[in-house]
Amino acid sequence: MLWFPGWGERMLRTTVRDCLYLNWALPAEALPPPPAPLRYQLHSCQGRDYVFASALLFHQDALHLTALPSLKFGYPQLNIRLYVLDDEGIPSLLFRRMLMPGWVAPGVRLVTHQPAVRARLRFPHPSHSGNGGPWIWSAERKGRMEVRAWQGTPAVGDGPRLGSWEDSVRYFQERSRGYALTSGGLQRISAANHPPVAIWPMRAEVAGDGLLPRLFDLQRGSSLPGLHSVWLCPEIPIVFELGLVLRVPVPPAMPQPAAGRVAAFPSRTAGGLVLASAA
Repeated sequence: MLWFPGWGERMLRTTVRDCLYLNWALPAEALPPPPAPLRYQLHSCQGRDYVFASALLFHQDALHLTALPSLKFGYPQLNIRLYVLDDEGIPSLLFRRMLMPGWVAPGVRLVTHQPAVRARLRFPHPSHSGNGGPWIWSAERKGRMEVRAWQGTPAVGDGPRLGSWEDSVRYFQERSRGYALTSGGLQRISAANHPPVAIWPMRAEVAGDGLLPRLFDLQRGSSLPGLHSVWLCPEIPIVFELGLVLRVPVPPAMPQPAAGRVAAFPSRTAGGLVLASAA
C-alpha cells in the first residue's frame, strides 16, 4: 500500500456523474502486449482473438481523501482502459491513459503516479437535461474526438458476444481491480463494493482524427471498429484505495505471459466499477 504520514490508508471517495461507456472489441494483434504479469482476457470470434477496450467519459464530483473530507473538488475525465486478467486470474482493468484538465493533471501524476495527461474536455450532463438527447462530448489532446450520443434500446454491435445485454454490462462494470503502469511497477487500484446503479442504454457516433487509436496504442494504420456497446450511468458512488504492487521486470528475451482466453462468461463478482482518479 501507499501511505502518507499520519493519513492511514489511501482511501478515496467520489461520485461519478454522467459516465458514458464506449466499448469496442479490438483485434489482439493490433495491441501491444500488456505489462507483466497482466494478460489480456481474450475472446474468439470468426477465427480471431479480440480484447475488449473502453473509453469512459465522466465528471468527478466531490472527490476527496477520506482523511481530508473538507477538501473536495471535481473535474471531467476521459480514461482509456483494456480488459485483462491479473496474476491471480482475476478479471481486472488496465488503464492506458487518463485525460483531464491541465490544472489537475500534474497533481494527479505527482500524488498518485497514474498516467494522467492534460487535455481539453467538454462534457455534457445528460441527467440534468430531462430529454433523450442527443448530447455532444468532445476531447482534444494532440488530436480531437467528438461523440454524439442519445438514449436508445439495449443493443450489441460489432465483436464477440458476451451473452445478454445484462451480461455485457456486468462484464465491463464488475471489476474490482484496476492497474496502471508506473516507473516502479504496477499500481493497483481496488474499489470497495457499491450498490447497483442505473443504466441508460445509448446509441453513439464517434468521429475524430485518430486521437482514440493513439490513446489505445493501436498499431500504426489500425483504426477502431464499430462500437460493441454504449450506455450511460447517471450516478456512481465509489470508494476505492490506491496501492503499489512492485513487480520484477521481465527481461526482453523472455516471452510475455500468455493471454487468457475465456470459454464462457465469468461468474458475477462482488466487486464494483473501478474508476481511476486523483487524490
